[in-house]
Amino acid sequence: MKLYDSTESPLNVLDAVGAIDDGPIKGYVHSVESFGSVDGPGIRFVVFLQGCRMRCQYCHNPDTWNIGVGDEMTADQILDDAIRYKAFWGEQGGMTCSGGESLVQLDFLLDLFTKAKGRGISTCLDTSGQPFTRDEPWFSKFEQLMKVTDVSLVDIKHINSAEHKKLTGFGNENILDMIQYMSANNCDMWIRHVLVPQRTDDDHYLAELGEYIKTLNNVQKVEVLPYHTLGVKKYHELGITYPLEGIEPPTAARVKNAENLLHTSDYNDWKTWRPRP
Repeated sequence: MKLYDSTESPLNVLDAVGAIDDGPIKGYVHSVESFGSVDGPGIRFVVFLQGCRMRCQYCHNPDTWNIGVGDEMTADQILDDAIRYKAFWGEQGGMTCSGGESLVQLDFLLDLFTKAKGRGISTCLDTSGQPFTRDEPWFSKFEQLMKVTDVSLVDIKHINSAEHKKLTGFGNENILDMIQYMSANNCDMWIRHVLVPQRTDDDHYLAELGEYIKTLNNVQKVEVLPYHTLGVKKYHELGITYPLEGIEPPTAARVKNAENLLHTSDYNDWKTWRPRP
């Protein structure tokens, strides 16, 4: 399997994927899910975009890594499909863009969310934040994106940058910078943390992450997502060595411990959350 060179800069990725030309902007889509129930508030139409630079050891979708492949679709094509399910969304639901890493295709994502809001569709961004940069023109486009994003699901892989690099291949400084931007600009967030034995299940770092989250504004929800092995088969089928071979999912006790250290019960605004007008 030929994989994208993850050493390329975010700006090079932006040039290669979802770039604006004379025709409509097209994105590379891996798949869609009509009735997502764990991808943001309410019931959501979930668009899984293709492409990711990080190589998280526990990634269960290695088939989404490649950049510049997948089904080419315009925003209107996706929205024409999504709108058929609007009756099921209620007051909280809508559309979520996930991945891969959605921000790899920033131009397309901005076009999609802008048009979605124009059709009265609530927008949710599922991201790990790795492409984030304050370099231009990327940063200005990200600022525009936040204006048409109702809520973001932000996955903090690890609070310690050195450990983050071991886990994903990249440090976390720019990711935390993105989160600080969201906090300073009152962007609604759900914070997520995947709990992996021997990787992200250290009480010291969990407590540090919990304290960090306390400093943020507009955190609607904090979730601990237990590591699972459902993606192992994909690695074998693609001929890729699975990095966490032999590591089992965390016990219920360790999940509860992580929830306590992250103070998940303190964040309940998601229950009454509604999209902004």
